[in-house]
Amino acid sequence: MLEETKAPRFKHDLSFLATLAFAGGFFGARLFHLAFPSLMIITQTGIHFHHFWYGLLMIGVAGWLGIVDNDPRLARIYAVVFGVGVGFVGDEVGLLLTFGDYFSPLTQDFFVAAMAFLILTALMFRYGKQIKKNLLGLSRREQLRWGGVFLVFFSTIFFAFDAVELGTVSVLIGAVLLVSGFFVRQTAPQRD
Repeated sequence: MLEETKAPRFKHDLSFLATLAFAGGFFGARLFHLAFPSLMIITQTGIHFHHFWYGLLMIGVAGWLGIVDNDPRLARIYAVVFGVGVGFVGDEVGLLLTFGDYFSPLTQDFFVAAMAFLILTALMFRYGKQIKKNLLGLSRREQLRWGGVFLVFFSTIFFAFDAVELGTVSVLIGAVLLVSGFFVRQTAPQRD
């Protein structure tokens, strides 16, 4: 049995530092590669070390040290190193997924998704109770209407890519949800 239990170390400043370092690592690697496209680290045996390997090493080391160490000053360093590592790996997501296309649009998709996730997570940590109350407390009618509105407008992406059949089905389902939201019997909102 453990004689001493340390308080969990979760600080928002660590999340902020890691996110800032992620953005710096991502954009720094991207700008460096654009500025020096022919500069590569190639061993004498012909192995090309992409910077995602350095990123994976940083993630592993900083993650492990963050688990086993409890010094708040070092935690900030681990957060920055971890963030830079994730930025390096994130910069080469397109390369990793396509096996060779560094400029794949998948890299941009990854960055946008990662930023959206981090922003939503930060909002949930800061305003979680209000968000749960305001969204989970919606009546069934409101849930149907909002779901229908989302689906109707989301379907425009299908039309933009000439997937007319899928877009039409999506619009119809969204319209049914939207209209049914006006006819479903009102239920009391959920309470915490």
